Amino acid sequence: MPTQTNPDQPDTCQVQCIHQERVGQARNSALAPRETERLADTFKVLGDPNRVRLVMALLEGEMCVCDLAAFLGLSDSAVSHQLRRLKDQALVRARRSGPVLYYSLDDDHVAELLRVALEHVRE
Repeated sequence: MPTQTNPDQPDTCQVQCIHQERVGQARNSALAPRETERLADTFKVLGDPNRVRLVMALLEGEMCVCDLAAFLGLSDSAVSHQLRRLKDQALVRARRSGPVLYYSLDDDHVAELLRVALEHVRE
C-alpha cells in the first residue's frame, strides 16, 4: 500500500510506491561501476568552459598547442594542462611532427558526443 509523503515537495512523488518491474529493468541495464565512473569522469572533464572550447575547436581539425593558446587567449602552459586532462579521458590525442605537437579529437565518438550535446543545448 502506498504511503503518503510531503505534498509540499514538488520534485518528489506525493505517495511512496515502488514499481518493482521498473526497478528490476534499471538494475538489469545498469552500467558496471567502472563504466559509471569513467562516464562521469568524461562529463566532469567537459564541465570546464575552456576545455569545451578546446574540444569544439578541434572539431574543425587538428591544432597545435600554440594555435589553441592563441584561440583561447591563454598561455601555452595553461592550454597544455587542459589538454592533458582531456587526453587522460581519451577525448583528445597528440601527434608530434618535429618540434610541433598537434592535438585532435581522439575519435568520431567524441565528435558525435559534442554534436549531440550541443544539439540538446540549442533546443
